[in-house]
Amino acid sequence: MTHFPSKRLLGAGGPVGRTLATVVALVASLALGAAGEGTAAASTAKGPVTAAPRWTDQAHGFASLAGGTDGGAGGKVVTVTDQASLVKYAAAEEPYVIRVAGSIAVAPFGTDVVVASNKTIIGVDDSGEIVHGELHLNPGTSNVIIRNLTIRDSYVEGDWDGKTTDFDAIQMDTVDHVWIDHNRFTHMGDGLLDIRRDSQYITVSNNQFAHHNKAFGIGWTTNVLTQITIDHNWFTGTKQRNPSADNCAYAHLYNNYVSAQVSDGDPVWTYGNWSRGRTKMVIENSYYDGVQHPYQADTTAELVQRGSILRNVSGRQDAWGTAFEPRDFYAYRLDPAVAVPALVKRFSGPQQRIGAAVTLHVPADHPTVQAAVDAVPAGNASPVTIAVAPGTYREKVLIPAGKPNILLQGTGRHRSDTVIVHNTPAEYGGSTGSATVRIAASDVTARNLTFSNDFDEAAVELKGEQALAMKTTGDRIVFENTAFLGNQDTLMTDSPKLDVISRVYVRDSYIEGDVDFIYGRATTVIERSVIRALSRGSTTNNGYITAASTWTGNPYGFLITRSEVVSDAPAGSFHLGRPWHPGGEPNAVAQVLFRETGLPAAIKASPWTDMSGFPWKDARFTEYRTYGPGAQVTADRPQMTEADAVTHTVADYLNGTDGWAPYARR
Repeated sequence: MTHFPSKRLLGAGGPVGRTLATVVALVASLALGAAGEGTAAASTAKGPVTAAPRWTDQAHGFASLAGGTDGGAGGKVVTVTDQASLVKYAAAEEPYVIRVAGSIAVAPFGTDVVVASNKTIIGVDDSGEIVHGELHLNPGTSNVIIRNLTIRDSYVEGDWDGKTTDFDAIQMDTVDHVWIDHNRFTHMGDGLLDIRRDSQYITVSNNQFAHHNKAFGIGWTTNVLTQITIDHNWFTGTKQRNPSADNCAYAHLYNNYVSAQVSDGDPVWTYGNWSRGRTKMVIENSYYDGVQHPYQADTTAELVQRGSILRNVSGRQDAWGTAFEPRDFYAYRLDPAVAVPALVKRFSGPQQRIGAAVTLHVPADHPTVQAAVDAVPAGNASPVTIAVAPGTYREKVLIPAGKPNILLQGTGRHRSDTVIVHNTPAEYGGSTGSATVRIAASDVTARNLTFSNDFDEAAVELKGEQALAMKTTGDRIVFENTAFLGNQDTLMTDSPKLDVISRVYVRDSYIEGDVDFIYGRATTVIERSVIRALSRGSTTNNGYITAASTWTGNPYGFLITRSEVVSDAPAGSFHLGRPWHPGGEPNAVAQVLFRETGLPAAIKASPWTDMSGFPWKDARFTEYRTYGPGAQVTADRPQMTEADAVTHTVADYLNGTDGWAPYARR
């Protein structure tokens, strides 16, 4: 999050002749992520500021001082949908980014959910809710971010003054470095937000406090320690504590909106802001509409007010003392008071953009694809898109097993616009080490990209010419509209070990190579794709399309269906495949089915062949309804029966025990 220095765009002394529409349009023209937060994205001398993942946002104001507040940054990102998971991760000793998806009803009614240090709790989209429960920070808790949530409905009927229960939305005692941002609090059992007993370095921003008696209290101490920033909040349909600040060392309130105050005839305890005890309070560019006692101060306190707008107000408007200068502590930007109602109504409370799936941009946010992968937290349980701009990225990329749920997305018009390429042969790192891209994680998708290994096997004489463009070992891997370029061993779809089944789905893609260029033991479906068998200049043997090493306990190896094999190799010079038994493993028994796929004249009449002493006839090689000049029915070409074909569909290969069905997505 970027904060302007002391120079203001439009402050209290800005042009008063602007209409509300003009000012709102001007402010809204700033970056969406900043306009409602008292901040703005801008171009700097170093170039444009790019948006960071929302769960890595850091606090502004007092919460940014003395080491700052980054919550669970660097910890695992988890998504919770039930109370047990929320309680478990919120109280854990290690850092977590906890994404709350949907509504979590807390039981028993009014129960505390304890939040330990180094946590970010953030609602998914704008629908993350905690109902009937309180987030509670015990003494000593440090570095907590709570964002984008609705916390509601622990109110006990008839207890308007909150005297029989203490069911706050958030309560904290003697904590430090807390950021409360973009939440909605309503209809709770006592206060909505209670910041108590010497808590320090707090920022409360962009929240909605609605339909309640006691909105937001600070203090419950005789010590004068708390430093707090309160900005861009909307208090509507509340009666008191909007906020009440008791014995705060520094309370900075700016660009808040207090409106539609509850009116029950109470001449004292219906009010807006109150500087109590020995608090030093500064109020700037806020907006009060229909408020009794908009701001007031004890005789022992200090209150400085500048630039605010008061409409239909009555009662006390106290201002005395010098308080303090907030800019001596941190930089911030004031929005004009006239724009506050429109801005706060639009941008306060939960926002879809904050809790949405995260997108990392290459090279705008990260200079390389690997750098973007490195930025994804280990154990990531939430979708992360790595959007790769058109260009050629000469690098090797590893998505480790601990970083699932990643989408690699090329953003060009064509898959050829965005290329990840390297040129390492197997002799310089083994077949795995040669891979340009390795995907060890599960639940990874790649779209609209080209993966290439451009090692020139003709230029250098090596003992082994394997040079992988892609190797996968994870489960539930999807490639859509992708290209794999290489020669020997272009695409390897594998699993962590022989008897572990991983699944890979390739659709609407292009694969080229010569020797064993589609190989491995993963259950792999290639659908609606083009497979190009490259010529090595031989008139008799130019290579092998497949080299499967399927575990004998797995009925499903490679399915190539509704696709087209093309080649410029001489007629009868290419094999459909051979059985690979890595290290002589007898339980690796290839299963390959070419189904409803066109075959060129380059395919041999006897297209299967032995490998390393293992006969092809012991493998599970079949064709079903292949067509084209390379398709024949002979004794050397096993054909799958109609009955077996019924159980060898795309769904049979991929569904597994979890019902995975990537083929159903469009």
